[in-house]
Parts: sequence; structure tokens; C-alpha cells
Amino acid sequence: MQLATLDWALIISFFVVFLIIGILVSKRSGKNTKEFFLSGQNMPWWLLGISMVATTFSADTPNLVTDIVRQNGISGNWVWWAFLLTGMLTVFVYAKLWRRSKVLTDLEFYELRYSGKEAAFLRGFRALYLGVFFNVMIMASVCLAAIKIGGILFDLEPWQSVVYASIITVAYSSIGGLRGVIFTDFLQFIVAMIGSVWAAYYIITMPEIGGLENLLQNENVSDKLNFLPDFSNSKSLITLLIIPIAVQWWSVWYPGAEPGGGGYIAQRMLSAKDEKNAIGATLLFNIAHYALRPWPWILIALASLVLYPQLTDIAEQFPKATMGHDLGYSAMLTHLPAGLLGLVVASLIAAFMSTISTHLNWGSSYVALDFYKRFVKPEASEKELVSVGRLSTVVLMILAALLALQFESALDTFNILLQIGAGTGLIFILRWFWWRVNAYSEITGMVVSFVIALIFEFTELGLEDHEKLVLGVLITTIAWIVATLITQPTDTKHLTKFYKAITPYGSGWNGFKEKAKQEGEELPTSNDRFTIDLASMLLGVVLVYTALFGMGYLIYGNLTGALILLAIAGLSGWFIFKLWKQK
Repeated sequence: MQLATLDWALIISFFVVFLIIGILVSKRSGKNTKEFFLSGQNMPWWLLGISMVATTFSADTPNLVTDIVRQNGISGNWVWWAFLLTGMLTVFVYAKLWRRSKVLTDLEFYELRYSGKEAAFLRGFRALYLGVFFNVMIMASVCLAAIKIGGILFDLEPWQSVVYASIITVAYSSIGGLRGVIFTDFLQFIVAMIGSVWAAYYIITMPEIGGLENLLQNENVSDKLNFLPDFSNSKSLITLLIIPIAVQWWSVWYPGAEPGGGGYIAQRMLSAKDEKNAIGATLLFNIAHYALRPWPWILIALASLVLYPQLTDIAEQFPKATMGHDLGYSAMLTHLPAGLLGLVVASLIAAFMSTISTHLNWGSSYVALDFYKRFVKPEASEKELVSVGRLSTVVLMILAALLALQFESALDTFNILLQIGAGTGLIFILRWFWWRVNAYSEITGMVVSFVIALIFEFTELGLEDHEKLVLGVLITTIAWIVATLITQPTDTKHLTKFYKAITPYGSGWNGFKEKAKQEGEELPTSNDRFTIDLASMLLGVVLVYTALFGMGYLIYGNLTGALILLAIAGLSGWFIFKLWKQK
């Protein structure tokens, strides 16, 4: 299809604005690593929260939601809605702990929490494992969305889509640092939300769709509308709801939803002015990510079932595109008029750039600080480390672009990433609560989960994805717990330093307190707010889910159900505010 002059003007203008922002902040960002990777640690909660939301709104997110809805209905989204549980745990429990740590990266935490050569090895290895391997996998899945969008909207070859989408992103990410990323995220989020909401409204009102009521009554759509899977279908109930809620949220490491916080979420929390701003940022992120954004994508996905009920329908219309149900979103965008199409394409480009830029800065921080400075050249100057970070940005983008050309489906990639992280999540939760967790716990969990993922990926065992996930979690969890119990705990003096800095709560530290007391170490009294914080977390979960489904009922025309759920959301927010004020 052809974009009009107005469309191109909108798209090019956004590219120019983002590049200008990167240039304007480049001088300050290039001063030192604290500025380049943590934007000076003086960011307010609202700007950080929006940055987190913008980062998780990648160009592949609407594609993933479309893939899920077309195959499993709206209830299929529980595979990622379930991560709200760990998100709210991060808000009320871990945000303050991360801010107290005063580390520059979440990998620096390893040598704060653990001791010995094993801690140093863990930090260095995970700098490459997460910063390069895992990070490149994530960015490649995002680039896959750019390939599919470029193939449908611009009739581009896969390599062309990746190259064109990456150039400006790499430019402003490498010169502007995290400050440039956060500022552009703010603009990108506004553009992305306006584009997705406007596109959903236009598509629903198209004559081919016939309005919202006709869409919801269409025979290809009517069986996709339930918020919960069919309880009479045990397979869908187990795979779509029970496993995500009972197992997945606490056991699986996934970017943006790490149990215990971590990755670029930790980077944003560490960039906050203080604990209060860190908590506020993560709370805003979880509310906007789960309750505010999904419905425009869901509605467009449902509309795609009307015009393109089968994959063959998409293939006939777009023969050059890489096939998959996730193409339904891009296919629907081809029906937008000039101007709106440019805005939506610009919003998707903005979504792509916000996610990629964050992952580039996050990954390069690992390479520069946790690998290069720690193990290659400890005496490296701040200027040299910033240069290493900028060079790493370029290299990571090239690797991600090459890998993206090998991927086919957003949902398949999502499942692979889940499997690689299966079983490690509980370590990241308990290392703050149980003093016996040590570096060997994490090394074992990381190695075992990765090996199992490889076995499941390249061996025909006759297992389905959900069975692989549960089995991987079970084996990995047993392995790291055994490793924890048969190895020596972290050095007492080292743990004492950690305890004094963080003052973690929980009875899991009682054994250490006794040991420290016997060795003459005096520990500060912890202000144990765990019950209050846990109650706040549960109320946060209620708030977001009731807001999410309250919006759904409004769309469905169920005013009574919507008012009840939205009232519960409001009450939950009020109770959270009251608990937050308690000392």
C-alpha cells in the first residue's frame, strides 16, 4: 500500500524530534556513567512510570495480543495478565529495597548480597547472559514486529524493515543515554496511546465491521469475548488461567515482569529521586500497563477476525509478509485513512524505538559496568565507560537485527523466553527474604533452566508448552534449593553489611541474626511492614483487575457490571492510599 504525503510527514517529524532530544541531552548524559545509565538518579515518579509503560508498549505487543486473541480469545491474555501479581509485589515490597541498595545496575547487587569468587562470576556471567544473549533475544522479537509491519504497510523486505527502524533508535540511544530514552519515552507513550485508541475507534466504525454491537455479535468473535477461559474445558482452563496464576507469575523471569524486580524496571527504580518516587513510578506503570492499554489492541484483534478469519485470508492479501496470527493487527491498519495511518505508524515506530532504546541502554550498562569495568579494566575512566556503553549499543542492535530475521511468530518467541526463565523467579523473590540463598543458588537455577529449555526446544518429547513450563519450573526449583542447602552460606560479615544497608524484613533472616549475634555483630532493628505491604500488594491487584474488566464491561454495554467493578477499583485505591500513609 502507499502512504500519503501527510503520513510520511508525520512519521519523519517524529524521527527528527527523537533525534533532537538525544542531541540536546547528549552533553549531560556523557558526563559520567551515573548520568548515562541512571540519568543522575533524580527522576520523578510520573516520568519514570510513563517510561516503564512506554518501554513495555513495544511494536510487538499489539501483535502478541492479536496472536493471543485470534487463537485463544480474550481470556488467553492471562498468560501476561498474571504477571501483575509480581508487578504489584515489586511496587510495595521491592521498590524500596532496590532504592536502598544504591547500586548502579541490578547486577551490581550480586556482590552486595553474595560474597566470594562465585558472586563475582555470577555478576560477570549474567552481564553477558542477560545483557547480550537474553537481551538480544528480546530485541529480536521486537524487531520481528517491525519486519511484519514493514512487510504489510511498506512492502519492505525483512532486512530493510530492521535497518530502517534501527538507525534513528541507535543514534539517540547511544548519544542521549537513559535521560534521552526517558524523555523520548514520554512523547512516545502519548503518541502511541492516541494512535491505538483512534485506530480502534476508526476500525470498529468501518462499514465492514458495522460498529461495536455488530462486532461483538459476529460469529467469528462472539466465542472470544469471555474474560475467563471455559471452565468446562479443562485444557484451556489449565493452560490459560491456572498455570499463569498458580505457577508462572512467581516462577518465571521475564523482562518487565521479573519476580522481585530487576532489569530495566530496576534501572528505572534506581534512577528515582528516592524510595517514594520509586514506589510511585512502579505503581503508575502497573496500572497503566494492565488496566489502561490492552482494550484498543483487543478490539482491533477481534475486528481482524471479521475481515481475516483465517491465516489464508491474510496470506492472500499480503503474500510478501511473514505469516502468523500476529499479522492480523498490521493487516487491519491498512484500512486506515491518510493522516491517521501516518499517526498510527508513527506510534508503532515510537513503541518500537522506546522498547529498543531501553534495552540497548540497559544491556550496554551491563556490558560497560558489570563486565568491562569489573573484569576487564577496573581503572577505566568515566568517559571511557560511556564510550564502551555507546559502542555496545551499536553492537547489540546489529546482533538483534540479524537474529530477528530467523524468527517467525511473536507468541512462539514469547513462549521460548518464558521457558528459558522458568524456575528462576522464586530465587529472585527469596534472596531478599531468606539469608541462605547464595550465589550457587542463582548459578544453578540459571544453568538448569537454560539446559532444560534447550532440551525441550530441540528434542521431541511429546509435551505441550504448558507441560514444558511446569516441568521446567519443578526441576529448576528443586535443583537450586538442593544447591542452596549443600553449599556454604554467604560470609557473615558480608551479609551483615547487606543487612545494614537494606534492613530486609521477614523471619527468613532469623537464622542469620542468631549467627551474627554469636559472632558479635550488631544489627539494626528492622521496621517490619511486611503485612501492610502485602495487603497493599493484594489491594493493588484487585484495583487493576477490576479496572481492566470494568472497562471491558463498559465496552460490552454492561453498565451495572462496569459500575460495580470500577467502584471496587476506586475503593481499593483509597485503601492503598491509607495503608501507604501508615508508618
